[in-house]
Amino acid sequence: MPDIVHFEYAQTGNSSRTDSMGMREMQARAYAARAEQYLLLKSPPASGKSRALMFIALDKLYHQGLKKVIVAVPERSIGSSFAPTELRKNGFFADWTPSDEYNLCTAGSDSSTGKVDAFKNFMKNGNEKILICTHATLRFATEGFPEKDFDDCLLAIDEFHHVSADESSRLGEMLRAIMAKSSVHIVAMTGSYFRGDSVPVLTAEDEAKFTKITYNYYEQLNGYKYLKSLGIGYNFYQGKYTSAITEVLNTDKKTILHIPNVNSGESTKDKRSEVDFILDSIGTVDKQDSATGVIYVRRKKDGKILKVADLVDDEPRNRNKIVDYLRKIEKPDDMDLIIALGMAKEGFDWPYCEHALTVGYRGSLTEIIQIIGRCTRDSENKTHAQFTNLIAQPEAKDDEVVVAVNNMLKAITASLLMEQVLAPQWDFKTKVSDDDEDEPGTIKIRGFKEPTSKRVKAIVETDLDDLKATILQDKTMQTAMPGACDPEVINKVIIPKIIRAKYPDLNDEEVEELREQVVVDSVIRKSTIETVKGEDGVDRRFIRMANKFVNIDDLHIDLIDSINPFQAAFEVLSKSVTPAVLKMIRETIESTRIEMTDEEALILWPKVQAFVKQNGKEPNIDSMDFNESRLAQCLIYLRKKKRERDGQ
Repeated sequence: MPDIVHFEYAQTGNSSRTDSMGMREMQARAYAARAEQYLLLKSPPASGKSRALMFIALDKLYHQGLKKVIVAVPERSIGSSFAPTELRKNGFFADWTPSDEYNLCTAGSDSSTGKVDAFKNFMKNGNEKILICTHATLRFATEGFPEKDFDDCLLAIDEFHHVSADESSRLGEMLRAIMAKSSVHIVAMTGSYFRGDSVPVLTAEDEAKFTKITYNYYEQLNGYKYLKSLGIGYNFYQGKYTSAITEVLNTDKKTILHIPNVNSGESTKDKRSEVDFILDSIGTVDKQDSATGVIYVRRKKDGKILKVADLVDDEPRNRNKIVDYLRKIEKPDDMDLIIALGMAKEGFDWPYCEHALTVGYRGSLTEIIQIIGRCTRDSENKTHAQFTNLIAQPEAKDDEVVVAVNNMLKAITASLLMEQVLAPQWDFKTKVSDDDEDEPGTIKIRGFKEPTSKRVKAIVETDLDDLKATILQDKTMQTAMPGACDPEVINKVIIPKIIRAKYPDLNDEEVEELREQVVVDSVIRKSTIETVKGEDGVDRRFIRMANKFVNIDDLHIDLIDSINPFQAAFEVLSKSVTPAVLKMIRETIESTRIEMTDEEALILWPKVQAFVKQNGKEPNIDSMDFNESRLAQCLIYLRKKKRERDGQ
């Protein structure tokens, strides 16, 4: 199947180049806000968040009067990102020197008395400045702990999307209490702020307290030295995934293969047998190194020896050996394939990885983005990175056809979001006259409402991708996107409804400004801009949006509102599955169609009239054309309303 998303990048080198203090572009941007009490750093995997935290923390210790720094990571392996680091040699004023005694990301239970006691001893020890622990240790250690003891401390939480505003989230509850009852400083870091569910990371009230520093995916990838392109694609299978895995697993590429969760429909329920099958499909196991845990497999096609890491085996002794080996990898030849289940996602560093192959639908956008981040690190051994999702397609005999279809739609939704966050950003302004020319990086649009309030401007600057994630995860939107709904209804009814739910504090004018920003940004990011020489010899810029090719000087908000910004991926999908499967998808979408509203009916009524005039008949509700069917539903809805109004 062709990639649904494919990007080419300029290899500018900007994201890896350092300044006079040894800071990369993202780190310098974060350091500029070092005086803020609450910082939320949203930056892609491999952009250098760990070192950015070191710079900020040391400034708070040396120059802002703070006494201690506590760094919390979701799992022990990520603690190595905060190991002692020489920063002075590159121009910074101090080195990062945590002690081994207070690095609690060591083997053993996070709930152990020893680690909890060590945490409490650190808080009492006036000489020690830095502690590194897991989220779990932080939760256990702070139970019954006075919040005031966090006065003059910096609490840094890595992979911040693990925090939740849900009442059952102990980490979120702990954080809210500390913020409310102490003078703590907080640096929250995440490579993905999308939770993939309906629970926000922070309440709107708490989130408003944070200064947000955003370094987007396009800035990161476009600024690499080696990586030139990224592809995101889907392959579909029927039956067991093991029968299809060899079609998408290319052992010439350095690959992380995530097998499905044992509780998912894609799993065979025997994870060990799945690993054995994958190894057998590659070739013959020669040996497993007893010291490192590396499995040596002789490939069938040419006899080449491949080095494989099995992270599915969760026996502590075996896992610790191979994890330790993976931490020390120094060159591409040290590993060829990693097979994992729950590990090797966030914070896992294997820069040589070229292909992230994931089996089964992943319900969390955060998880998908973290997995993609495993293969998008810059490395001299690759110019292209690839993410492939192997997912089950519905079968006519499948009783769970609705589940299968919904999973397909949600998986494609994730690629649509990645398509948005990985593309270059534009600034949009109102075009006032024909003489009003575009500026570099700016597109001017007639009728466009620019953000006027501070609140909307802040959302556009730092939260636009998060808002798009919310929109794309909405069930109504997911059934509307594939063409089952008129584009104007998507843009003018569904999207503003979602915006109002996410930001209830916005007034109608602010909602409209934000709606236009979302729609325009979504359409333009998907579009291509071309320069065409006219008959008069003058170069003019045209923009290709969906099936429209428009002079960029003639752009109007009404024209953009007539385009479904998310339909392209589904057009690729329709060419990549069988007609029978496509029919099932359409029927499933139809069965879960959104209900008609007065607002939608008013938009569709002129289109009903135009259809009747053009075709000499009313639209057919049973038409395979989604738009015609929806127009027919509109007509029925309006007739019912008329009968109710007339009292019949």
